[in-house]
Order: sequence, then structure tokens, then C-alpha cells
Amino acid sequence: RVPAPPQDPALLDYLHEPESWRLDLDLDLRLNGETVSRPPYAQMYYSPAQMLAHTTVNGASLRTGDLYASGTVSGPERNQRGSLIELTWNGTEPLTLTDGTTRTFLKDGDTVTITGTAPAPDGTRIDLGEVTGHIIPARR
Repeated sequence: RVPAPPQDPALLDYLHEPESWRLDLDLDLRLNGETVSRPPYAQMYYSPAQMLAHTTVNGASLRTGDLYASGTVSGPERNQRGSLIELTWNGTEPLTLTDGTTRTFLKDGDTVTITGTAPAPDGTRIDLGEVTGHIIPARR
């Protein structure tokens, strides 16, 4: 856990946490094997507890074992944007890969992989695994 970044504008009272924290996760977003972004989870605006409160305040129920997600993780720098639509500024700033190809959006055949690590108490890194998706052509 790391201290939370400032929250400006201030949150509604039900989301206020006197000692808010974030998880110090290093994420790596790869497109066709090339790292295109390293979004910093530690800079997330909402803490996990705030996300849970925001999810349930209007009556949504959760049970033990349910999963909920943070949504897109992005930082202030271009190489920290957590989605292709952000990386390309909605397609207006194409992303150039090292092989010279460009992307504004994913194409058939593209593979996207997200990996994550976290610091271990002994100074090493804990590997959180990876998730990979491969874009296949639509059936006609």
C-alpha cells in the first residue's frame, strides 16, 4: 500500500477516507508484444474501498467472492494511458509501433497483453500474471 494522491475536487462525504491508500501495482500493456503503456495503479483517483462504496451506494449488492474492477487505469503521461482510445486520443494521434505500423484502434490479428507486478516485502517483485486477448475477424 502507498499513500493516495490528492483528490481534487473533493469527494462526497460517503467517499471520504481519512487514511486513503492505493495499491503499488506496476502494469504493462503490450500490443503485439511491444510495450505501449505502463499505467500507474498507485495514482488511481479512487481507492478500492471508495470504488466499493460507489458501486453499492444506490443499492447494488455484493456478496463474498464477488469481483469488481477498477476500470481503465491511466496516468498523466501519454505512455501511462491505459487504453488504446486514450493512447491515440480517440484516434487523432496514431500510435506508431517499432515495426513502423500504426494503430488508432485494434485490428484483426492484434494481440493485447496486460501484466502486473507488485513489490514484495523482501524487495523483489510478485508476479500477478497476465491476461491476453487476440482479435479475430468477425464471422460473416
